[in-house]
Amino acid sequence: MADIHSPKTQAQLALWMEANCYNFNSYSINGNIIYEGFGIKQAAGKYQWYYTERGQKSIIKEFDNEEEVVAYAFKQITADQWAKSHCIGFTWIESDSKTLAEQLRKRGITFHQDEIPYYGPNEPVYRTYVYGCDCHKVEDLKKKYYHEKP
Repeated sequence: MADIHSPKTQAQLALWMEANCYNFNSYSINGNIIYEGFGIKQAAGKYQWYYTERGQKSIIKEFDNEEEVVAYAFKQITADQWAKSHCIGFTWIESDSKTLAEQLRKRGITFHQDEIPYYGPNEPVYRTYVYGCDCHKVEDLKKKYYHEKP
């Protein structure tokens, strides 16, 4: 049974995502363009939940009406930790990543860090993510710790 506070339309879902600080990087809801991820489209009288990658769309599931597809999308999006993640730290300096983690702990902010070979196998980048509307609480830290290699 759907919650009475759950969005019923794509427009409501998009507003809900904005209000709760979910990102649209991997979700095409109400017409926004994405390069890779999931979305809703209407075709042949049906609503479709699809996945797109490199310009190729694959239909995952079809629905008879907008409310059904939005309920499905809402469930998928709220279950996806990356849908509400915001990268606030991007640095090749490991000590900066550790300092950022200390500052986030002091503020009581939940975060996730990883390391990827962004500049090559021997030149990693250290990334830090926060979730939901905590991104607004740490804008000062993002200005300090999110930077590309010069």
